[in-house]
Amino acid sequence: MRVAIIRRTRTESFSMDVYADGIVSGLKAARPNWEIVELAPQRFTGTIKFVNQVQRYYERYWHFPRVLMQQPVDVFHIIDHSDGHLAYWLQKQRQPTIVTCHDIINLTQPETYKGRAQYPWLSMSIWKYAIWGMHKASHVVSVSSYTADEVVQWLGLDRSRITVIPNAVDEKFRVLPTDEIRAFRQQQGIAADTFCLLNVGSNHIRKNVSTILEVVALLKSRGLPIHFWKAGTDFNTEQQQFIQAHQLQDCVSYVGEPDDRALVQLYNAADVLVAPSLSEGFGLTVLEAMACGTPVIASNVTSLPEVVGEAGYLVHPTDVESIAKAVYQLQTDLSCCNCLKEKGIERAKQFTWRKTGERIAEVYETLLEQGH
Repeated sequence: MRVAIIRRTRTESFSMDVYADGIVSGLKAARPNWEIVELAPQRFTGTIKFVNQVQRYYERYWHFPRVLMQQPVDVFHIIDHSDGHLAYWLQKQRQPTIVTCHDIINLTQPETYKGRAQYPWLSMSIWKYAIWGMHKASHVVSVSSYTADEVVQWLGLDRSRITVIPNAVDEKFRVLPTDEIRAFRQQQGIAADTFCLLNVGSNHIRKNVSTILEVVALLKSRGLPIHFWKAGTDFNTEQQQFIQAHQLQDCVSYVGEPDDRALVQLYNAADVLVAPSLSEGFGLTVLEAMACGTPVIASNVTSLPEVVGEAGYLVHPTDVESIAKAVYQLQTDLSCCNCLKEKGIERAKQFTWRKTGERIAEVYETLLEQGH
């Protein structure tokens, strides 16, 4: 079988790169005899912003779809729902078209979209047009049951046309030797008795990073030796003002956008990952943390309970006191901490790209058998 994986332009979306790389490796492991072709729009990096934007729209919505229609493949798989507009074009082909939906948060919570586009009304209109393209696809893969239910409720897609296949965690996320973890913490200036909180990812409103800062302020006021690492997107102006107002400069650090090796070290060196997101389509960082043996405190809403299971603390995302109590429990109860580490490692083992690739391959095969 010859499968076309239609991905975003590389570096355009880090999370979509992770997903695309993951399913390609998973498919190759599950079906080694298949030919996997990776296709993406041409990237434009001109210095004139307006011209560059026009070129991108032309490539993404006109030229690239026409290129796809000439591809001699058996199955098309659009790995991001934001490219669902391609399904309008590919429905004219005989080959099945699959779209992976990661979330529709822009639709269900439009307030989180503010400040993320130069022309919000235009970008949102185009995005809505794209996700409605899932109606034209042969089948939809959803990364969580929560996201699948959202698609049914908000887009009216028949549930029978959706298969839930979760994301997975790369093998590079693993428990590191104690000496390496100790050396990394020393390099970061973290004392042995300091309890480190970590949050990885963007700083959208829905990520709820401000609540973590409130937790840090509360725990510091109670005399706990703590430090908070923020990886990914930096704190915004309001959060920086909160840090200064509560004199948290000595126990809060922005560590930038670490490469793979540094990210694995961060997960291992942290004592707990705190992910109080208000909404997630999946929540990959909690899975990565668990694979590294790091206990997690995550939201008890949307998709995160599906990922965490019973391997971490699930709390209301805005309940500062409950999050603080969970941190305190982990900091003072070694047996509880070790128990969650072990549960997290075992839980993460259930999410492999080979399993994901196998299940996606089965979707392809079923569609071809049914003549879609």
